Amino acid sequence: MRAPVREGGALARAAREDALYVADEDHGVVRVVPLPLDPARPGAGVPAPGRPAQVLALGGREARVLATVRDPGLLLIFRPDASAGLVEVGRVPLPADAWGIAVTPDEKTAIVTSAWTHKVSAVDLEAGRARWTVDVAREPRGVAVLPDGSAAYVSHLVGADLTRIDDLGGAPRVRRVALPASPLRAPSGERLAASLGYALALSEDGRRLFAARHALGAMGHAAWFGAATVDVLITGRDEPLAPPHHGNLPVLRSAFAEQVITPESVITLPGASVTPVTQPRAAVYRKRARTLLVAGEGDDLVLEVDATAVDPTLAIVKSYPVGGRYDPHVRVAGTCGAPTGLALSADEATAWVFCRSTGDVAALRLHDPAAGSGAAPAGAVATGASGAAPAAEGPAALVHLADDPLGPEVAKGRRLFYYALDGTVSGNLGCAGCHPDGRDDGYVWREATFSTADGEHANFVGRPENIPEVAKRKGFPRRTPMLAGNVGAAGPYGWHGESEDLVGRLQTGMGLHRWGGLPIDHTPAGLAARATYLAMFLRRGLVTPPRGDGAPDERAKRGREIFHSDEAKCSRCHVPASDYTDRTAYPMPKRPPLPGYDEDPRPEYKTPSLRFVGGRPPYLHDGRAGTLAELIEQNADWMGKTSHLSPEDRAALVAFLETL
Repeated sequence: MRAPVREGGALARAAREDALYVADEDHGVVRVVPLPLDPARPGAGVPAPGRPAQVLALGGREARVLATVRDPGLLLIFRPDASAGLVEVGRVPLPADAWGIAVTPDEKTAIVTSAWTHKVSAVDLEAGRARWTVDVAREPRGVAVLPDGSAAYVSHLVGADLTRIDDLGGAPRVRRVALPASPLRAPSGERLAASLGYALALSEDGRRLFAARHALGAMGHAAWFGAATVDVLITGRDEPLAPPHHGNLPVLRSAFAEQVITPESVITLPGASVTPVTQPRAAVYRKRARTLLVAGEGDDLVLEVDATAVDPTLAIVKSYPVGGRYDPHVRVAGTCGAPTGLALSADEATAWVFCRSTGDVAALRLHDPAAGSGAAPAGAVATGASGAAPAAEGPAALVHLADDPLGPEVAKGRRLFYYALDGTVSGNLGCAGCHPDGRDDGYVWREATFSTADGEHANFVGRPENIPEVAKRKGFPRRTPMLAGNVGAAGPYGWHGESEDLVGRLQTGMGLHRWGGLPIDHTPAGLAARATYLAMFLRRGLVTPPRGDGAPDERAKRGREIFHSDEAKCSRCHVPASDYTDRTAYPMPKRPPLPGYDEDPRPEYKTPSLRFVGGRPPYLHDGRAGTLAELIEQNADWMGKTSHLSPEDRAALVAFLETL
């Protein structure tokens, strides 16, 4: 039997295995879905006081269901009820954007992450109150508690490092834990950044912690954007399991693969795709098989990998498709889009999947480890020359919970936003791959131009040195912009204001976010239709981060005076009435490009909006300022006039910007 689940997710199984619970963020409800799945019994939704992010079912002395709510930040405590489904019995206020949840082994304390406000809180479930709250790095999401309850680990949507919190029951101690992304596929001697750190999972004994995420700049065939990865941390010493890649490691190459010989094992790197799943969103450990299931938000599948491998994503056991090829012009019934939540049955023979973009729950029959899986040995890869994982049949059952709350056209845009396999929209990375939740990955991409037989193409790439065609060009820096709450204006769009409107910018982006320009068989009508659907979703379906409703303190008031002053001139371009921007491109004094980038020949830059600026470092188009304080300190008079400000006034200006 499966051990009790202590990590939350968008989907959870009831302890008695008679129902599933779904945190349906887009409909604002916590759903109760009866088991076994039956299309005639989609279940009911319990309205939440805000958008629920994760649920967790407890099966101790008293059955309870916990749910986080994003805005206002809350932890809801429910009691299962035979007639009502769920009855709320507690509500604990938390920092805004409450998201991830895990519980201690005794089920007395819940550890909750609050994403936008970068906080982690401990909630006393018996007293119904927060015991402590600590500040952590940007966008904390997944959380897992060690089996002995001594510490919790937290993953982040932005960055490769994890956060560890010790002494959960006393005075919490916070520290960063380095976990480089996909070290075996990094350029020699390099430490790669990561994004999409939504999920953490622990092995049964807690000795291995699995971080499913995206490795920015990982090497591989056609990996212009990097690759999905499951990085393993040895918790006893807080060190990564996989060794760093160095150029002097022996490598055996063949036509289809290469093997890196490390002191401990032989690791096979497939010569074809090293992205067996796209946009990892959820993960769950399968004790019976010693495997890990990872939900791929971008390619509508669940990947099962060997959890004993040095790099589990290079040891594929099985691939379970939950959706079919999507075309916004063709309605396909029975497809499950954007897998967001995973739950296992008690005997671990079935996995249930919640698909966010289609509002479905699917059941998957998992392979029987006793019958043999055909998996490769630990550290090897179970793919053929094509790089494709051994496939299983599709869902055994599927229940449609609800239609899109914003109508069929926004539904098409929602599906396209997450979907990575539409040949027109992207080159195998969906919009949500760089703009999770409509926010950003905190990464500075490179816009590089290269020549092909049909002309020159500009593309965003993670690391040009990985790609022979552009290795001699470093590319112009392009920091990922935040979308949520910042795409309401008519136009223009683009760092240089080069696109007249949002639909035009999206069409341009469809050529940039891929390798080799738009596909030959694309049509202008199909391009425009997709961009229109996406624009509708970006404006109506994305949710802006929570904003504090408290009055600004005296320092922030002083900063507001400086911002609007004739001396500083900040508000002349960052016009408050239009989301703190005049949307005009101005020629800027040249600065030397940062190491690793080419100098941009276009010196004019459009005034960026300052909405939510406090929560989206690093800053400027090249990310050269890590914090707002650093931006103001280094600014001199490059933007507006700040060189005359005292240290106290600079701090006041930063305090005001953080309120926007």
